[in-house]
Amino acid sequence: MTGHDPFVAAVKPLVDAMGGQMLPPDRAGPDDVVLTWQGVDVVAVRLPQLADSLDHILAAMERKQGRPLADLDRKAKQEVVRALEVRGAFSVRHGVETVAGALGVSRFTVYNYLNREKNT
Repeated sequence: MTGHDPFVAAVKPLVDAMGGQMLPPDRAGPDDVVLTWQGVDVVAVRLPQLADSLDHILAAMERKQGRPLADLDRKAKQEVVRALEVRGAFSVRHGVETVAGALGVSRFTVYNYLNREKNT
């Protein structure tokens, strides 16, 4: 990765936001994404499993809020659910349960928040 430090530095925030891992291209596995710049393989990106991504997204949302998601008021929790739905969080196995746990609410409440959005 040496010699392409500006490129690596440019893509690092995106890889970090996705919860990915950067590694040398010669260590790339079959499911890794190798990024090429000016005809040279510069860095490989190992993407997280979807379930790990959801945990990473929830942690980032907590950092952004500056407090645990469970401490948010109902309106803020509904906004979190709306944002997570847009990002596909509920297509992940056990997504509703994971989100409910992070928000400190029941699965039923998360489903109510989701249904409320569809009926608005």
